[in-house]
Amino acid sequence: QVQLVESGGGLVQAGDSLRLSCAASGRTFPSPAMAWFRQALGKGREFVAHISRSGGNSYYADSVKGRFTISRDNAKNTVLLQMNSLTPEDTAVYYCAAGIDDYTLYDSPGGYKYWGQGTQVTVSS
Repeated sequence: QVQLVESGGGLVQAGDSLRLSCAASGRTFPSPAMAWFRQALGKGREFVAHISRSGGNSYYADSVKGRFTISRDNAKNTVLLQMNSLTPEDTAVYYCAAGIDDYTLYDSPGGYKYWGQGTQVTVSS
C-alpha cells in the first residue's frame, strides 16, 4: 500500500506559477513511478505528467508540455509538479497517482492503483 498526499494548490491569476507537491508513504521502496492527473468540473480525469522511478524519464500531456515540469526527490519520497504560465483552462483538481504495473497505461487513470485526495488549482483570467 502507498499513501499519497498532495499539497500546494490554490487560487492564482493567468500567467502565474504554482508548484504542487505529492508526499508518498507506506510501501515506497523501491520508489514507484508516479504521475499527475487532473479533473475539471464536469469532465473526466485527464493525464498531466508521468515520471519514472529514477526520475530519468518523464512524459507530458500535449496541453502542458513546455509549461509544466514533473520532478522527484526519492530521498524525501516526494514528487513535484512545477506549473508555469497557467491559464484558466488549467483549473482543476490535481491528483497524484502511483502503483502502475503496465507501463503502456502510463497516461490512463486505470493504470494506477493508488491515488491522493487531490488539491484544487483555480486560475482566474
